[in-house]
Amino acid sequence: MSTVRVRVPASTSNLGPGFDCLGLALELYNEVSVEPTTETLASPFMAAAAQSFFAASGAMPFPFRVEVRGDVPSARGLGSSVTVRLGVLMALNRLCGETLDQQRLFELSARLEGHPDNAAAACFGGFTVVQKRQGRLGQVLRYGVDPALKVVLCVPDFEIQTAEARKVLPSTYRREEVVDNLAGTATVVAAFVSRNYRSLRGAFADRLHQPYRQALIPFLPEVIAAGVEAGALGGFLSGSGSTIACLTLAREQEVAEAMLAATPGRAAFTRTVGVDNAGAKLSDG
Repeated sequence: MSTVRVRVPASTSNLGPGFDCLGLALELYNEVSVEPTTETLASPFMAAAAQSFFAASGAMPFPFRVEVRGDVPSARGLGSSVTVRLGVLMALNRLCGETLDQQRLFELSARLEGHPDNAAAACFGGFTVVQKRQGRLGQVLRYGVDPALKVVLCVPDFEIQTAEARKVLPSTYRREEVVDNLAGTATVVAAFVSRNYRSLRGAFADRLHQPYRQALIPFLPEVIAAGVEAGALGGFLSGSGSTIACLTLAREQEVAEAMLAATPGRAAFTRTVGVDNAGAKLSDG
């Protein structure tokens, strides 16, 4: 058996109000290589993904080596853990004769993650909406995104672990907070489905997670406001952070410069990317 390489896109999730159900794949990638060997050379994190695959597929486990290369920063709210988990799952699936379909690989990845938004975007590409009812995953709705829409990422110099970011969230919300988020989520979905991206202005406001996570990223509102003032359609915390994302149809450089200038006293960098409409892809090497 030969080495299998999988290129998996980074992703931004939530998109403001769409907590745990909206995702967007980005033209920013990690490449995961899996090669059968005489002994397993992989982290416990990777081994857990392999164990999940072998249990689901019924394939006979075998030792392997994993190598990860790419540009997706870890613990920054850009789905880096998904790129590794999904990459391992897809590579092992190829090595074992494609026993699982794309939907099943997504489900395994989402379960390992604990939430499905990044996994859906990375697996299927484009803009994704995940149906989830009573804790069970359902259909993934996927829509292509016009290349004119760009995502400006402002990546601070500190990490935020998803588990820690979830601890700051309350266990209950007021009805008006939920209703506001439902309206925003519906607007975001309608904008992407219709490709009327200008209607995204004002749609990214969130009352369920960003106000609480702002304690972890104090300059979050200033960075978003700066990006919008420079020409962005709007902005939001990417996943659980620490990356802040703005979507724009023009003036990407001005938006990036404004966002960076709004992070005083912190080292950070910006990167402008398009949306990946293909999702994770594999090749034998």
